[in-house]
Amino acid sequence: MATQTPFSFLESFVEKLPLPKFTPPAWAVNEAQRRIVLLLNHVLMQESEAMARLVRQKDQVMLVQWRTFYFKLVATPAGLLDLADPQAKPDLVLTVTDESPLALAQAVFKGEKPAVRIEGDVQLAAEVNWLTEHVRWDMEEDLARVIGDVPAHTLSQIARTMRTSLREFLAKTAAFAPGKSAK
Repeated sequence: MATQTPFSFLESFVEKLPLPKFTPPAWAVNEAQRRIVLLLNHVLMQESEAMARLVRQKDQVMLVQWRTFYFKLVATPAGLLDLADPQAKPDLVLTVTDESPLALAQAVFKGEKPAVRIEGDVQLAAEVNWLTEHVRWDMEEDLARVIGDVPAHTLSQIARTMRTSLREFLAKTAAFAPGKSAK
């Protein structure tokens, strides 16, 4: 007997809501993109091999997009990222194919990569793939610089426990997904 999860009902309900089209102002989009670039560069600077790989791809432009959200990044000669000129032709296009924000969030919480369509430069795509596989943000270390080692470790342990519990919950609810039988 196939049973649907409450999440699938909620997702279909939200998709059918007549929500007004909201377009954030250009300045807010630009500022959010700049903050994302700062975070990415912060993480990249903690891994010298990542920076060395990006140096080899300097001046290459990547377009990252999901639904109506997108931004262009360019690899700098320093091995970091910067926002590319909006008119720059991308050498690599990465499109997240999952349209559902809920399904995307579930995949991320399960520790899975979202489905991505890749078009363009093969070598640049290989480097981006290496970065996603090997570069990780050590939030506990950054947090320790601000609040100290013990509180940072405690908060990180709480976050890991919550993540594990959420993953287990999602794994259990996946058994009730459409097309699967309940056990």
